[in-house]
Amino acid sequence: MRRFLAVLALGFSVVSPAGVPEGSIGDFIESEMPASGVPGLAYAVVTDGEITSVGAHGVVKIGSDREVTPDTPFLAGSISKSFTALAIMQLVETGEVDLDTEVSQYLDGFSGLPAGAITIRQLLSHTSGFSTLQGNTSHTDVTSGKDELERRVDGLAGVNPAYGPDERWEYSNTNYQILGRLIEVVSRQEYQAYVAANILEPVGMEHSFVADGEIHESMATGHRPWFGTKRPLPENSTHRGSAPQGGIIASAGDLALYMRMMINGKDDVLSAEGKALMMRPASAASPFYGFGWFLDSDNGSVWHSGSSPGFETLATMVPAEKKGVVVLVNGGSGIGFGETIQLRNGITARAINLDYDGEGSRWSQKAIFISLVVLPIIYLLSMIWAWCRRVEIRTKSGIYGLFSLWFPLFTTLGAAWGIFWLAPNLLGTSLGNLARYQPDLGLALIATAVSGVLWAVFRLGVAYTGSEV
Repeated sequence: MRRFLAVLALGFSVVSPAGVPEGSIGDFIESEMPASGVPGLAYAVVTDGEITSVGAHGVVKIGSDREVTPDTPFLAGSISKSFTALAIMQLVETGEVDLDTEVSQYLDGFSGLPAGAITIRQLLSHTSGFSTLQGNTSHTDVTSGKDELERRVDGLAGVNPAYGPDERWEYSNTNYQILGRLIEVVSRQEYQAYVAANILEPVGMEHSFVADGEIHESMATGHRPWFGTKRPLPENSTHRGSAPQGGIIASAGDLALYMRMMINGKDDVLSAEGKALMMRPASAASPFYGFGWFLDSDNGSVWHSGSSPGFETLATMVPAEKKGVVVLVNGGSGIGFGETIQLRNGITARAINLDYDGEGSRWSQKAIFISLVVLPIIYLLSMIWAWCRRVEIRTKSGIYGLFSLWFPLFTTLGAAWGIFWLAPNLLGTSLGNLARYQPDLGLALIATAVSGVLWAVFRLGVAYTGSEV
């Protein structure tokens, strides 16, 4: 897999105390990183319950000479859900929260509403009935105020879940937003303060913090795909409202400490029994998800990926063998071009000896993206052609002539409907939210939908306008 444009030369630094064939990981990164287009990455490996390897490659921002280190904080994305789940389990063990009690018992705003009957266990395991699309609703009311999470969850109280509780498993950020607010109400602390005091500090995560609505220059800068390249985000902003589902900012070294704690079999920030419960199937409706972690019964691994605008991450553990690895990159994936999945999965497989054969050919994805980029150009050229052949077009008559004139309008309207309504529902995210992650794809989709309809309408205008326009 190759990208269209080369990125700037990348810095390189690796620390490998013991336990991992660093050469194989380093060689893989050197060969795969250019294809992904990410400016920088960091990773850390846990073997036999100890941190045995940490590494960092590249720079925090394209055009910068500041190198990524194992202590550079990255936005962890949905790995953050495990922190929220851990916080809930701490409150369970202190007797302040019960897993099978309805959320309305803790959040008054949910009383008497359909969402109020959802239990804490169902929120933790994504069996509440809230859909992926409901969880990916793009918020335009970001204020960075201390009450942002409270206001956002108050708004969710009146949202009817798409399905009944335990009716089906469907991943939804909504679940963890509600859990984050529940932590605030029960603990009488802001989510940020609770997680910092009860997880980050006891684990020793000195280079990590929770999204607080501020801009943090210490962070790696996120980069989003832009037609085969990566463009940096304008600033290292953080968002309080999305903190419980995706707002932990952590270094690779710190996340290694976190994984080590999760698999050490000891009673510390949470009991060993409580940790094990988090990494088991949550219910019959959730056979491959525990509390904040995905489960793979084939290889015994527990994992979670993260995807935020400009960042992609992956944390994987094999609890029975007390090993794990985390990979953080400051670049989001494109479609076919500049994808990071093979980079992240390849490092993971090499670090903890998992089978992985690569992603294979991505030409179908590349073809889709190229088609979306080329179609608006074709439509524009077709409008020019229609204008040049306007006399011929105006002479079309009969059933065939009418069909050739009107059929494109219906097909392009159908395509526009597919892009603006069908695709978001199938993908589980709005077109606006998709554009936050992949602005080039969002632009290409909108341009294709709009230019197609304009072309069809233009042809009809040429055909039925008697005088030149």
